[in-house]
Amino acid sequence: MKKTVLAFSRITPPMAERLAQDFNVIVPNPKNGDIAAQFDEALPEAHGLIGAGRKLGAAQLDGALKLEVVSSVSVGYDNYDVAYLTERGIALTNTPDVLTESTADLGFSLIMSSARRVAELDAWTKAGNWKATVAPSHFGADVHGKTLGIVGLGNIGAAVARRGRFGFNMPILYSGNSRKPELEQELGARFVSLEQLLAEADFVCLVVPLSASTKHLIGAEQLQRMKRSAFLINISRGPVVDEAALVEALQNGTIRGAGLDVYEKEPLSESPLFSLSNAVTLPHVGSATAETREAMANRAIDNLRAALLGERPRDLVNPQVWK
Repeated sequence: MKKTVLAFSRITPPMAERLAQDFNVIVPNPKNGDIAAQFDEALPEAHGLIGAGRKLGAAQLDGALKLEVVSSVSVGYDNYDVAYLTERGIALTNTPDVLTESTADLGFSLIMSSARRVAELDAWTKAGNWKATVAPSHFGADVHGKTLGIVGLGNIGAAVARRGRFGFNMPILYSGNSRKPELEQELGARFVSLEQLLAEADFVCLVVPLSASTKHLIGAEQLQRMKRSAFLINISRGPVVDEAALVEALQNGTIRGAGLDVYEKEPLSESPLFSLSNAVTLPHVGSATAETREAMANRAIDNLRAALLGERPRDLVNPQVWK
């Protein structure tokens, strides 16, 4: 008898067909009413869940007694109560690696857009304000040759650093839990404390996972340490930054600008950030290219199939559950 898979996001019809070769597949459809109600109704029969963007822990999964695996179509897994899943013996998988380059592209585009005021000047031009040669008040900042500080030199952080070092001749600083000698040699990067990085970097790029130790890693005190000419780039998770402190810093000129893809609350329809010309605000699109999202979904399907067919998944977040 086939096991049942419940897909709750990011699964296209062809992907559902691929899963249906081995499993009974349930994909909630907005045409059939409330998505959340459909999910809750199907959950007790699900052996596997696949998707992203839904918080899953004891409160949501208490009745999912058949559940064996949660396959997340994401690299981050802060939406999931890993301790609870592990206690239940439920495997959690994610999709590392496949989104590294796309997210790094997005991160560097935020560096460029913030420094050269791309979004701001695009709106200014389209509003019919370009009637003469632009004045110094509309000048941006150079990127080439400036110091790039990476907070969290993992795969994505290293990919951003490569773009800066080899594409724009930027000196690289990094901070984190451990040194990366191979990357230091490859990139000429210097390992420094967070405090020193904030004080010296012209661009501070956050690429750390969200955890108890990184929540509000950047607050008012840290923003005060940065140069007034510096830019903060966040492609990690929104709560890594104290958003209220950032708004105040941008309003007061404590730092020159920010490029953001993530926020403390998502989705975000209203925010003081939206009225600030020195903040570039994107709707969490780090991995949002057709090619990368397809690769992520296929990787998640591979993980799900392996777990439900009794094979060790490639990307286990909690390997201790696998016997």
